[in-house]
Amino acid sequence: MATLGFLGMGNMGSAMAGRLLESGHELRVWNRNPAACDDLVAKGAVRASSAREALAESVSFSMFANDEAAEGVLTAENLAGASGRLHVNMASISTAAAERLTSVVESAGVGYLAAPVLGRPAVAAAGNLNILAAGPDAHVATAAPYLDALGARTWRFGEQPSRANGVKISVNFTILHALQAMAEGITLVESQGLEAGDFIELLSGTLFPGVVYSGYGSMMAERRYTPPGFSMPLGLKDLGLAEDLAAEGGVTLPSAPVLRDRFETALADPSLAELDWSAVAEVTRGKA
Repeated sequence: MATLGFLGMGNMGSAMAGRLLESGHELRVWNRNPAACDDLVAKGAVRASSAREALAESVSFSMFANDEAAEGVLTAENLAGASGRLHVNMASISTAAAERLTSVVESAGVGYLAAPVLGRPAVAAAGNLNILAAGPDAHVATAAPYLDALGARTWRFGEQPSRANGVKISVNFTILHALQAMAEGITLVESQGLEAGDFIELLSGTLFPGVVYSGYGSMMAERRYTPPGFSMPLGLKDLGLAEDLAAEGGVTLPSAPVLRDRFETALADPSLAELDWSAVAEVTRGKA
Protein backbone atom coordinates (compact mmCIF):
# COMPACT_ATOMS: atom_id res chain seq x y z
CA MET A 1 0.00 0.00 0.00
CA ALA A 2 1.07 3.59 -0.66
CA THR A 3 2.00 6.30 1.77
CA LEU A 4 -0.30 9.25 1.17
CA GLY A 5 -0.32 12.81 2.41
CA PHE A 6 -3.55 14.26 3.79
CA LEU A 7 -3.98 17.90 4.81
CA GLY A 8 -7.01 19.41 6.56
CA MET A 9 -8.52 17.61 9.53
CA GLY A 10 -11.96 19.15 9.89
CA ASN A 11 -14.99 16.89 10.22
CA MET A 12 -14.86 15.76 6.60
CA GLY A 13 -11.09 15.60 6.27
CA SER A 14 -10.74 13.49 9.41
CA ALA A 15 -13.43 11.08 8.22
CA MET A 16 -11.86 10.74 4.79
CA ALA A 17 -8.35 10.29 6.14
CA GLY A 18 -9.67 7.70 8.58
CA ARG A 19 -11.27 5.80 5.72
CA LEU A 20 -7.98 5.71 3.79
CA LEU A 21 -6.18 4.50 6.90
CA GLU A 22 -8.74 1.74 7.46
CA SER A 23 -8.31 0.72 3.81
CA GLY A 24 -4.69 -0.15 4.54
CA HIS A 25 -2.89 2.93 3.28
CA GLU A 26 -0.18 4.63 5.28
CA LEU A 27 -0.93 8.29 5.94
CA ARG A 28 1.15 11.34 6.69
CA VAL A 29 -1.31 13.89 8.09
CA TRP A 30 -1.11 17.63 8.70
CA ASN A 31 -3.38 20.32 10.07
CA ARG A 32 -2.81 23.91 11.12
CA ASN A 33 -3.88 22.90 14.62
CA PRO A 34 -1.79 19.74 15.21
CA ALA A 35 -4.18 18.47 17.89
CA ALA A 36 -6.76 17.77 15.16
CA CYS A 37 -4.47 14.95 13.97
CA ASP A 38 -4.24 13.23 17.36
CA ASP A 39 -7.00 10.65 16.79
CA LEU A 40 -5.58 9.59 13.44
CA VAL A 41 -2.05 9.40 14.83
CA ALA A 42 -3.36 7.16 17.61
CA LYS A 43 -4.76 4.89 14.89
CA GLY A 44 -1.44 4.64 13.06
CA ALA A 45 -1.07 7.76 10.91
CA VAL A 46 2.20 9.68 10.98
CA ARG A 47 2.05 13.37 11.93
CA ALA A 48 3.76 15.55 9.33
CA SER A 49 5.86 18.33 10.77
CA SER A 50 4.79 20.72 8.01
CA ALA A 51 2.41 21.05 5.09
CA ARG A 52 5.41 20.74 2.80
CA GLU A 53 6.23 17.33 4.25
CA ALA A 54 2.69 16.02 3.66
CA LEU A 55 2.64 17.41 0.12
CA ALA A 56 5.92 15.65 -0.70
CA GLU A 57 4.26 12.22 -0.74
CA SER A 58 3.67 10.71 -4.19
CA VAL A 59 -0.05 11.42 -3.87
CA SER A 60 -1.50 13.92 -1.41
CA PHE A 61 -5.03 15.03 -0.62
CA SER A 62 -6.46 18.13 0.99
CA MET A 63 -9.85 19.01 2.43
CA PHE A 64 -9.98 22.64 3.51
CA ALA A 65 -12.98 24.74 4.51
CA ASN A 66 -12.73 27.54 1.96
CA ASP A 67 -10.68 29.36 -0.69
CA GLU A 68 -8.54 31.20 1.83
CA ALA A 69 -7.49 28.05 3.68
CA ALA A 70 -6.73 26.11 0.50
CA GLU A 71 -4.73 28.91 -1.11
CA GLY A 72 -2.92 29.61 2.14
CA VAL A 73 -1.52 26.08 2.24
CA LEU A 74 -1.19 25.04 -1.40
CA THR A 75 1.55 27.57 -2.10
CA ALA A 76 4.66 27.46 -4.26
CA GLU A 77 6.76 27.37 -1.08
CA ASN A 78 4.93 24.38 0.38
CA LEU A 79 4.96 22.57 -2.97
CA ALA A 80 8.69 23.00 -3.47
CA GLY A 81 10.32 19.60 -3.71
CA ALA A 82 7.08 17.88 -4.71
CA SER A 83 7.74 17.92 -8.45
CA GLY A 84 6.37 14.83 -10.14
CA ARG A 85 3.81 14.23 -7.42
CA LEU A 86 0.01 14.48 -7.62
CA HIS A 87 -2.22 16.60 -5.42
CA VAL A 88 -5.97 15.97 -5.14
CA ASN A 89 -7.97 18.89 -3.81
CA MET A 90 -11.30 17.63 -2.44
CA ALA A 91 -12.56 20.90 -1.00
CA SER A 92 -15.60 22.92 -2.05
CA ILE A 93 -13.96 26.08 -3.37
CA SER A 94 -14.77 28.71 -5.95
CA THR A 95 -13.99 28.11 -9.60
CA ALA A 96 -11.76 31.20 -9.53
CA ALA A 97 -9.71 29.75 -6.67
CA ALA A 98 -9.58 26.40 -8.46
CA GLU A 99 -8.10 28.07 -11.52
CA ARG A 100 -5.52 29.93 -9.44
CA LEU A 101 -4.57 26.75 -7.59
CA THR A 102 -4.28 24.78 -10.82
CA SER A 103 -1.74 27.34 -12.02
CA VAL A 104 0.23 27.41 -8.77
CA VAL A 105 0.36 23.65 -8.35
CA GLU A 106 1.21 22.89 -11.96
CA SER A 107 3.89 25.61 -11.98
CA ALA A 108 5.57 23.67 -9.16
CA GLY A 109 5.67 20.60 -11.40
CA VAL A 110 2.91 18.86 -9.47
CA GLY A 111 -0.17 17.28 -11.03
CA TYR A 112 -3.48 18.77 -9.90
CA LEU A 113 -6.85 17.04 -9.68
CA ALA A 114 -10.07 18.59 -8.36
CA ALA A 115 -12.30 16.05 -6.62
CA PRO A 116 -14.95 17.69 -4.41
CA VAL A 117 -17.37 15.29 -2.79
CA LEU A 118 -21.04 14.75 -2.01
CA GLY A 119 -21.77 13.35 1.45
CA ARG A 120 -21.53 14.03 5.16
CA PRO A 121 -18.77 12.79 7.52
CA ALA A 122 -20.55 9.51 8.29
CA VAL A 123 -20.83 8.80 4.56
CA ALA A 124 -17.13 9.58 4.15
CA ALA A 125 -16.19 7.26 7.00
CA ALA A 126 -18.13 4.46 5.32
CA GLY A 127 -16.47 5.04 1.95
CA ASN A 128 -19.75 5.93 0.23
CA LEU A 129 -19.05 9.43 -1.04
CA ASN A 130 -19.86 10.53 -4.56
CA ILE A 131 -16.73 12.15 -5.95
CA LEU A 132 -16.77 14.79 -8.70
CA ALA A 133 -13.45 14.57 -10.52
CA ALA A 134 -11.98 16.90 -13.13
CA GLY A 135 -8.45 16.83 -14.45
CA PRO A 136 -6.26 14.91 -16.89
CA ASP A 137 -7.14 11.24 -17.34
CA ALA A 138 -3.68 10.21 -16.15
CA HIS A 139 -4.22 11.99 -12.83
CA VAL A 140 -7.61 10.35 -12.38
CA ALA A 141 -6.05 6.95 -13.06
CA THR A 142 -3.33 7.56 -10.48
CA ALA A 143 -5.83 8.65 -7.84
CA ALA A 144 -8.44 6.01 -8.70
CA PRO A 145 -7.46 3.36 -6.09
CA TYR A 146 -7.75 5.94 -3.32
CA LEU A 147 -10.91 7.54 -4.67
CA ASP A 148 -12.43 4.06 -4.90
CA ALA A 149 -11.71 3.58 -1.19
CA LEU A 150 -13.43 6.87 -0.38
CA GLY A 151 -16.41 6.77 -2.69
CA ALA A 152 -19.22 4.72 -4.11
CA ARG A 153 -18.70 6.39 -7.49
CA THR A 154 -16.37 8.85 -9.15
CA TRP A 155 -18.11 11.14 -11.65
CA ARG A 156 -15.96 12.62 -14.44
CA PHE A 157 -16.36 16.24 -15.54
CA GLY A 158 -13.58 16.74 -18.06
CA GLU A 159 -9.97 17.81 -17.83
CA GLN A 160 -10.35 21.36 -16.51
CA PRO A 161 -10.24 21.04 -12.69
CA SER A 162 -12.47 24.05 -12.00
CA ARG A 163 -15.37 22.32 -13.78
CA ALA A 164 -15.73 19.87 -10.88
CA ASN A 165 -15.89 22.77 -8.44
CA GLY A 166 -18.56 24.44 -10.55
CA VAL A 167 -20.66 21.29 -10.46
CA LYS A 168 -20.23 20.99 -6.69
CA ILE A 169 -21.32 24.62 -6.22
CA SER A 170 -24.41 23.93 -8.33
CA VAL A 171 -25.24 20.80 -6.32
CA ASN A 172 -24.97 22.65 -3.02
CA PHE A 173 -27.09 25.50 -4.36
CA THR A 174 -29.76 22.93 -5.18
CA ILE A 175 -29.52 21.48 -1.66
CA LEU A 176 -30.02 24.97 -0.24
CA HIS A 177 -33.28 25.16 -2.17
CA ALA A 178 -34.34 21.75 -0.87
CA LEU A 179 -33.71 22.89 2.71
CA GLN A 180 -35.85 25.98 2.20
CA ALA A 181 -38.56 24.06 0.34
CA MET A 182 -38.83 21.55 3.19
CA ALA A 183 -38.79 24.33 5.77
CA GLU A 184 -41.75 26.01 4.09
CA GLY A 185 -43.64 22.73 3.61
CA ILE A 186 -43.05 21.72 7.23
CA THR A 187 -44.23 25.13 8.43
CA LEU A 188 -47.40 24.78 6.38
CA VAL A 189 -48.32 21.34 7.74
CA GLU A 190 -47.47 22.33 11.30
CA SER A 191 -49.75 25.35 10.96
CA GLN A 192 -52.55 22.83 10.37
CA GLY A 193 -51.69 20.90 13.51
CA LEU A 194 -50.15 18.00 11.56
CA GLU A 195 -46.89 16.17 12.28
CA ALA A 196 -43.81 17.23 10.33
CA GLY A 197 -42.41 13.70 10.54
CA ASP A 198 -45.39 12.24 8.69
CA PHE A 199 -45.05 14.92 6.02
CA ILE A 200 -41.35 14.17 5.47
CA GLU A 201 -42.01 10.43 5.38
CA LEU A 202 -44.60 11.07 2.66
CA LEU A 203 -42.23 13.26 0.61
CA SER A 204 -39.16 11.03 0.88
CA GLY A 205 -41.17 7.85 0.34
CA THR A 206 -42.95 9.03 -2.79
CA LEU A 207 -42.09 12.07 -4.89
CA PHE A 208 -38.69 13.01 -3.41
CA PRO A 209 -36.67 9.90 -2.60
CA GLY A 210 -33.02 10.38 -1.71
CA VAL A 211 -30.73 11.41 1.10
CA VAL A 212 -31.50 15.13 1.07
CA TYR A 213 -35.22 14.83 1.74
CA SER A 214 -35.02 11.75 3.95
CA GLY A 215 -31.91 12.81 5.85
CA TYR A 216 -32.25 16.55 6.25
CA GLY A 217 -36.03 16.30 6.27
CA SER A 218 -36.06 14.02 9.30
CA MET A 219 -33.55 16.28 11.06
CA MET A 220 -35.84 19.25 10.47
CA ALA A 221 -38.99 17.39 11.52
CA GLU A 222 -37.35 16.24 14.76
CA ARG A 223 -35.35 19.47 15.28
CA ARG A 224 -32.28 17.22 15.53
CA TYR A 225 -29.51 19.62 14.58
CA THR A 226 -26.57 18.45 16.69
CA PRO A 227 -23.86 17.48 16.26
CA PRO A 228 -23.58 19.52 13.07
CA GLY A 229 -22.48 17.44 10.10
CA PHE A 230 -22.32 20.59 7.97
CA SER A 231 -22.17 23.94 9.67
CA MET A 232 -24.35 27.00 9.18
CA PRO A 233 -21.39 29.23 8.15
CA LEU A 234 -20.41 26.73 5.46
CA GLY A 235 -23.97 26.87 4.12
CA LEU A 236 -23.69 30.63 3.68
CA LYS A 237 -20.23 30.19 2.17
CA ASP A 238 -21.62 27.80 -0.45
CA LEU A 239 -24.43 30.22 -1.25
CA GLY A 240 -21.80 32.91 -1.81
CA LEU A 241 -19.91 30.61 -4.16
CA ALA A 242 -23.07 30.12 -6.21
CA GLU A 243 -23.71 33.87 -6.32
CA ASP A 244 -20.14 34.49 -7.47
CA LEU A 245 -20.31 31.78 -10.12
CA ALA A 246 -23.58 33.22 -11.41
CA ALA A 247 -22.08 36.70 -11.60
CA GLU A 248 -19.10 35.39 -13.56
CA GLY A 249 -21.40 33.74 -16.09
CA GLY A 250 -23.95 36.54 -16.31
CA VAL A 251 -26.62 34.32 -14.75
CA THR A 252 -29.47 35.59 -12.57
CA LEU A 253 -30.45 33.55 -9.49
CA PRO A 254 -33.83 34.97 -8.42
CA SER A 255 -34.07 32.82 -5.28
CA ALA A 256 -30.59 33.62 -3.96
CA PRO A 257 -31.64 36.74 -1.98
CA VAL A 258 -34.27 34.73 -0.09
CA LEU A 259 -31.74 32.03 0.80
CA ARG A 260 -29.20 34.64 1.87
CA ASP A 261 -31.76 36.30 4.13
CA ARG A 262 -32.52 32.96 5.81
CA PHE A 263 -28.88 32.05 6.44
CA GLU A 264 -27.83 35.51 7.58
CA THR A 265 -30.78 35.54 9.98
CA ALA A 266 -29.82 32.10 11.31
CA LEU A 267 -26.19 33.11 11.79
CA ALA A 268 -27.26 36.22 13.68
CA ASP A 269 -29.21 34.05 16.14
CA PRO A 270 -26.90 32.51 18.80
CA SER A 271 -29.34 29.63 19.28
CA LEU A 272 -28.97 28.61 15.62
CA ALA A 273 -25.53 29.74 14.49
CA GLU A 274 -23.64 26.71 15.86
CA LEU A 275 -26.11 24.09 14.63
CA ASP A 276 -26.27 21.99 11.45
CA TRP A 277 -27.18 24.04 8.38
CA SER A 278 -30.56 22.30 8.23
CA ALA A 279 -31.47 24.32 11.34
CA VAL A 280 -32.04 27.21 8.93
CA ALA A 281 -35.58 25.78 8.83
CA GLU A 282 -36.16 27.38 12.23
CA VAL A 283 -35.99 30.83 10.63
CA THR A 284 -39.03 30.03 8.47
CA ARG A 285 -40.77 28.30 11.37
CA GLY A 286 -40.16 31.35 13.52
CA LYS A 287 -41.89 33.59 10.99
CA ALA A 288 -45.05 31.46 11.01
